[in-house]
Amino acid sequence: MEEYELFSRDTQAFIYGGQLRAAQRMLDFDYVCRKERPSVVGIITPERGGWEKFFWGTSEIRILRYRSIPEAVKAHPSADVMINFASERSSFETTKEALMIDNIRTVVMIAEGVPEKRTRELRAIATEGGKWIIGPSTVGGIKAGAFKIGNSGGTIDNIKASKLYRPGSVGFVSVSGGLSNEGFNILARNTDGIYEGYAIGGDAYPGSTLLEHLLRYEKNPKIKMVVSLGELGGTAELEIAEAVSNGKITKPLVMWVTGTCAKMLPQGVQFGHAGAKADSDRETAQYKNQALRDAGVIVPESFDDYDEKIRETFDDLKSKGIIEPVDEFTPPHIPMDYAQAKAEGLVRKSTNFVTTICDETGDIHDYCGVSIDKVIKENYGIGGVLGLIWFKKKLPRYACDFLEMVIQIVADHGPAVSGAHNTIVTARAGKGLIESIISGMVTIGPRFGGAVNGAAEHFRWGLAQGYAPREFVVAMKAKNTNIQGIGHRIHTVEFPDLRVDIMVDFAKKNFAKTPILDFALAVQAVTTQKKNNLILNVDGCIGVLCVDLLNSLGYPDDEIGKMIDMGFFNALFIIGRTMGFMGHYFDQKRLESRLYRHPWDDILYDVPDEPEEVE
Repeated sequence: MEEYELFSRDTQAFIYGGQLRAAQRMLDFDYVCRKERPSVVGIITPERGGWEKFFWGTSEIRILRYRSIPEAVKAHPSADVMINFASERSSFETTKEALMIDNIRTVVMIAEGVPEKRTRELRAIATEGGKWIIGPSTVGGIKAGAFKIGNSGGTIDNIKASKLYRPGSVGFVSVSGGLSNEGFNILARNTDGIYEGYAIGGDAYPGSTLLEHLLRYEKNPKIKMVVSLGELGGTAELEIAEAVSNGKITKPLVMWVTGTCAKMLPQGVQFGHAGAKADSDRETAQYKNQALRDAGVIVPESFDDYDEKIRETFDDLKSKGIIEPVDEFTPPHIPMDYAQAKAEGLVRKSTNFVTTICDETGDIHDYCGVSIDKVIKENYGIGGVLGLIWFKKKLPRYACDFLEMVIQIVADHGPAVSGAHNTIVTARAGKGLIESIISGMVTIGPRFGGAVNGAAEHFRWGLAQGYAPREFVVAMKAKNTNIQGIGHRIHTVEFPDLRVDIMVDFAKKNFAKTPILDFALAVQAVTTQKKNNLILNVDGCIGVLCVDLLNSLGYPDDEIGKMIDMGFFNALFIIGRTMGFMGHYFDQKRLESRLYRHPWDDILYDVPDEPEEVE
């Protein structure tokens, strides 16, 4: 690549900062230019590594994230451009770091507000190293058909309309990024388009000047004419006039300095850019336009006839055979991204998931149509939240209180039960909270915790069959099935379980009716005649009362059956007992318990003297 060329079709670049949309626009530009490979090879984000997916046409590709500039350069030594989206707070440091690396030849500084002192230091480093800075305070620029900086040139539709997907014959440079896009469009309508075009940025002291880019264009034989847009403030345009007068710029130059209306405004008014303020007559747009005109630059009377001067100049060069025909082609189509198409109402898509219990897409998350702030202000409580996201109903207070009571009752039944035991052993093995809890949760089932659901199913079935309590016991025995929810290792008729008594009393006082509970207590009267510990236990009481609660809330029988089938009632046990698992985990960590090894004297070693031989 020649010294006067900043970029080529083979240019590879890093993007500093998480500007994923800018990266995608660069890749879309690459694709419509029919390039063989993407120009973006890495994204530098100190906060995290990993990778990102992007579209390459209609296919997807991965581009890696790097945590530092040296890491990225080491991975891609052929990349020589860094587009720096760092803020003004870190743009100086990151640009300086890039310029000090041999591989990096050009840095684009997007940030606004970089102090002039800092830019001067960076410019000195770049000049000494034969490198280039575009910016600060720039949108970048484009080498047509070869390389696009970030968001330069706008959308793909504008890229195509401005013929930026293939090179033309015009070199363009402006101060303003907004006017650079306008300039691309003007040139596409009045010439064969740009070969290169950049916005140097609106700061009073840019990293590279209008003149420096124009001198590059002067050396490039593929650029036949040059076009520029300056603005009031500073004397950069006067340097251009001097370069034309001295013969350093010989190619036809069409130029206009914006800001002629400033004379109509109060003195001292500053336009949008830091440098757009005329502190002397020599810095006004009128003075500079006249100086350019006197030097031989083609200067229109106003911006209104800027396009006419460009067209006249181009047509003159074309008539002399200086402008050669451009190799035109139809650029590939880039489909509109789905998010944009959806926002514009151009597509519809069938969803893969359906939720009827919550919505997080609004200003505030809601549970079944009730916003979280309302849940808190109106004191729904845990029971009320479960009502919304499990039952999809605003439950009455007694129902919420019952659910919370159940969770409190089942929260922990000691360290000896299987779930707590597993949690403790896993915690002592040095595992974390999640692993320890999961090891306990996987034990929940038919023999541990699952009796809640099983009891609801058994007693509901017995009552539905019209069995008397003793008939039900006989029927279950005939099926060789233990009645779930009956029996306790410690509690008996004489030594009742107070937790069961509490729930029974609550239900009798608050539920509209308790037919399943009444049936279960009648069955208890039968089973305890055989053995006094065959009482309705905690799990069984929770199961039958859950059915009675749903009956009180008006749920039809078939829907209650579906809820039992999906393990609805066991979920209360899972919530409560998980709290206990967490408690045991934290307890072991506080105790700094060592690895658990089961004692030998608690294991029956029934090993044969020798294995059986198989012939």
